[in-house]
Amino acid sequence: MSSGKHLAKGSTPPVLGKDGKLRLYSMRFCPYAQRVHLILDAKNVPYHTININLSEKPEWYFDKNPLGKVPALEVPGKDNITLYESLVVADFIEEAYSERQRKLYPSDPFKKAQDRILIERFNGAVISPYYRILFASDGIPPGAITEFGTGLDIFETELKNRGTPYYGGTQPGMLDYMIWPWCERVDLLKFALGDKYELDKQRFGKLLQWRDLMEKDDAVRKSFLSTENHTKFLQSRKAGENNYDILLNNAKKPRLLNYLR
Repeated sequence: MSSGKHLAKGSTPPVLGKDGKLRLYSMRFCPYAQRVHLILDAKNVPYHTININLSEKPEWYFDKNPLGKVPALEVPGKDNITLYESLVVADFIEEAYSERQRKLYPSDPFKKAQDRILIERFNGAVISPYYRILFASDGIPPGAITEFGTGLDIFETELKNRGTPYYGGTQPGMLDYMIWPWCERVDLLKFALGDKYELDKQRFGKLLQWRDLMEKDDAVRKSFLSTENHTKFLQSRKAGENNYDILLNNAKKPRLLNYLR
């Protein structure tokens, strides 16, 4: 993932050479943007990263994405058309670069549909209660912790039923990469719930094994940030600062205690 400064209001669009590479508009701590980094890196597709300050968005960025969100992917040679929404972009990359590296979706249409369903279920069953817990301003919302655990149960059971180390089989696939960014950030719940919080090793044994394997994946390692660094940004966000460049002057440190183990 790029180490460049996040561009803000008053900036000018970056001048990039005509090398034909894709241009990914991103934000270093955004899990949705990380989804696209993961797919591009898994398929070894060359690309440039342009980081965007989401609190002070550059005026020119709305010409790239009228919604002003990240990720957005600019495709040179296609009248510089820009695509956005993480799942749409991920599917585009998979189809446009179908001959590059391995396929990330199952070849069987039914199994592919099942994976797409699980990606959608993850949004409501896991991501939604996760954010309700993490950004609660007046105590933890009733039932949110139970809802979060129940959501993870779905994916624990699915992994058991598949009988493979990854949802994609012997290697990570689209489903693995689409849910990974929030699994990388699970330890942040300690920020809201205190140091006594941890996932049950018996209840989520397969997920914990999967998480260990995913951390060693080449694509994951390219965008991975430690819980310590995620926490630094979260603290700045809670303070109303949204310091997107908080890591630029700090060397990446080894991951601290993995609270999931």
